[in-house]
Amino acid sequence: MQKIGIGITGLGYVGNIHLRHLVKLQNVGYVAVADISKRALADAKKSGAHMIFSEYQDLLKDPNIDAVIIALPTHLHLQCATQAAEAGKHIFLEKPIARNPQEAKEIISVAQKNSIKLMMGYHLRFEHSFRELKTRSESGELGEIEVAYGTFVSSGPFFHRGGHTPVPVPEWWFSKELTGGGALMDVGSHIVNLLRWYFGEIVDIKGFFGHRYNLDFEDSAVCFGKFESGTSAVITAGYFSQGFTLELEFFGTVDNVLARHRQGNRLVAAAQMLTTGKSRFWQAHYDELDYFVKCLENDSDPSPSGQDGLKDIEAIYLAYKNEIKL
Repeated sequence: MQKIGIGITGLGYVGNIHLRHLVKLQNVGYVAVADISKRALADAKKSGAHMIFSEYQDLLKDPNIDAVIIALPTHLHLQCATQAAEAGKHIFLEKPIARNPQEAKEIISVAQKNSIKLMMGYHLRFEHSFRELKTRSESGELGEIEVAYGTFVSSGPFFHRGGHTPVPVPEWWFSKELTGGGALMDVGSHIVNLLRWYFGEIVDIKGFFGHRYNLDFEDSAVCFGKFESGTSAVITAGYFSQGFTLELEFFGTVDNVLARHRQGNRLVAAAQMLTTGKSRFWQAHYDELDYFVKCLENDSDPSPSGQDGLKDIEAIYLAYKNEIKL
């Protein structure tokens, strides 16, 4: 069977994670990357990229590429996805799908028009503890889930090395016009997506939003949602802590359960990535790409889909609309 060729547009944090995993996947035979940074491209070449481009439009012309991973800033998702679909490249699109529901619908439409497979990059659906939680909840072991808590709180763009030195952040991170929103749109979309995976569509949602850093978007959000299954949920998302918490807690009529995705030791994770191309913390990223490539090989539709990305954005925009102010 002919191996798959994949291109990556954007070599930021998650783009580099994808690159390290792609070069380790046995069914990927060709990897190309595009980024405006010469240093990032040089590092990518050392990491195993077969071809480098300074413009992603040139990458999309490469006949060796069957699919593209879009890891660009959110405001470029629509433009890049449209050009990729029109070039006949299948798409793995990092969350959030777009800045707003209208852009999301346009991405889905152009993918369908060109018969392009579109998968959203929600790696937490492939995280072991969260997949096990889905199995347990669907088996009836917990009974009916009455209340769920989903939390993703981290430093966001305010990450410090060793607790002291801030890491430089691109300016687009701090523009609501370019991101579409703040903590809820970014890390919160993971929780929204996971809870929809467990409990179906959100029928109502309201939110409190915090502005500790006086930005034009929220750096914290606490939302109250109701799902079509009848489950109520509290969704907490934040950029305000150098600590890292990512967890789901379900309270059922039979039992309660807590599942966490732990950050672990950064040095150990870095050593694992250097030696094997994988680490326990980033295993879910590896597994989602492996799954995506197998969908291309088997001509099957991947999940989470573009429609999932749209539903997540619609729920987040409803929360913004239904802001609770005291």
